[in-house]
Amino acid sequence: MQYLIKGIKYTLSGFTLIIKPGVRLYVLIPLLINAVLFAAVISYGVHALNEFISSFLTGWWEWLRWLLWPLFVIISLTIVFFCFSIVANLIASPFNGFLAAAVEAQITGIKMQNSGGFAQLPAEMIRAFKSESTKIIYFLLRAIPLILLFFIPFVNFTAPFLWILFGAWMLALEYLDFPTGNHGINFPELRTLMKTRRQLAFGFGLGVMLLTMIPVINFIAIPVAVCGATRLWIEQIKPASSPNS
Repeated sequence: MQYLIKGIKYTLSGFTLIIKPGVRLYVLIPLLINAVLFAAVISYGVHALNEFISSFLTGWWEWLRWLLWPLFVIISLTIVFFCFSIVANLIASPFNGFLAAAVEAQITGIKMQNSGGFAQLPAEMIRAFKSESTKIIYFLLRAIPLILLFFIPFVNFTAPFLWILFGAWMLALEYLDFPTGNHGINFPELRTLMKTRRQLAFGFGLGVMLLTMIPVINFIAIPVAVCGATRLWIEQIKPASSPNS
């Protein structure tokens, strides 16, 4: 229980790290990209709905206008609040390695030797794509059997709890992959490292899970999680890992 709470505290520690000098830039860029993307989608939706209303809702049907606009606002907010994190994670993935490196430099005072800033963006995009692909395969191979548990009588009552634990485990691996990846630790090696720190991983993952469920806060959940994961790596994992880490 002690390590479970400690893991949650590491998640929350990310809030203080995202505003540090030298870190903010790597937080703002992916957030701005996603803000522009969603603003464009919502703007297009407003234009399309307005065209539909002007063209079709005339005469007797005009009374539906008061209903469609509130519905559009509700749908837009739902998309932004609950889909933002998914899309943002895909777009921000190449930047998260830079963010983790900046946070590590902020905490330790030592700049990583292989940190070349945005000049390394193409190489980081390739690494991020490979890493995300590996994580997706790992997730699907375990998620599908867990989903099937929901349909097995007498066993299905445990399925929600197992799903939450699995989700927390996956979120911990997802965000710890960025600071550890900067040190050449691949996804299978990360899983091996975290097997002896399961409570810490579950606590951290649960903390991230809670952040993604809170409207507005979930806009910054990704950089907060990366920052918290980097601190967890530095203080809990790196000292006990191999010398070349």
